[in-house]
Amino acid sequence: MSSYAEEIKRVTTHTLQEMKMRGEKISMLTAYDFSMAKIVDAAGIDAILVGDSASNVMAGYETTLPITLDQMIYHASSVVRGVSRALVVVDLPFGAYQGNSSEALRSTIRIMKESGAHAVKVEGGKEIRESVERILSSGVPVMGHLGLTPQSIYKFGTYVVRAKEEEEAARLIEDAKMLEACGCFAIVLEKIPAKLAKKVSESLKIPTIGIGAGAETDGQILVLHDMLGINKDFNPRFLRRYADVYEVMTQAIGNYVKDVRARDFPNQNESY
Repeated sequence: MSSYAEEIKRVTTHTLQEMKMRGEKISMLTAYDFSMAKIVDAAGIDAILVGDSASNVMAGYETTLPITLDQMIYHASSVVRGVSRALVVVDLPFGAYQGNSSEALRSTIRIMKESGAHAVKVEGGKEIRESVERILSSGVPVMGHLGLTPQSIYKFGTYVVRAKEEEEAARLIEDAKMLEACGCFAIVLEKIPAKLAKKVSESLKIPTIGIGAGAETDGQILVLHDMLGINKDFNPRFLRRYADVYEVMTQAIGNYVKDVRARDFPNQNESY
């Protein structure tokens, strides 16, 4: 009888491409630690993003900019150890690839060697083309990211929907086609009009993964802590909460505190 590990078929970049060709939607979530990654993987997710959103949800920063390469490697390593099936993609953090393709390659090699991840993700279009090509030349799969790019939040000055105007929309389509031509295996489209996301998805052979980009992308991604209701402070229009884990946890912890104070825990059966 084969073992559980042998029965599991790994999701690869090729798997995602085949899913797009068959018209099957791709499911993707973030994860940042071993325990949560193990649960997400066991639930049947196709891909996990070790996002630089760890800067927000794990470290409490206002933006994604402060998180370092070392910290991303730590989170990625933890996730990889908990995953048996899903494709694990890791964000290259701010400053690890912009404007210097040699630095981009060094950062990528560290992530791949030290974490065991399967691919990296970068934000931007033509301005990072050289870095994308340099990483791809090393054989590492690259996922692109267009639309609202959180690492550029100080340039945008706001988290509003991007590419609503014709000029920016045309530039996004051009960047998407460029990333595909370079060899990227997929592109995240964040917070852009649904009609534009549909147009981009139909014009590309590689999969698109949407977040706040409507239903016509080839897949969807959400931040795990948002969709589970752990984070109660973030309520964008595109977010659907699938649980209220915040309430479950606060109630459980409150009950524990009450039992300890009442000397009800541990009881005789819970003692040696």
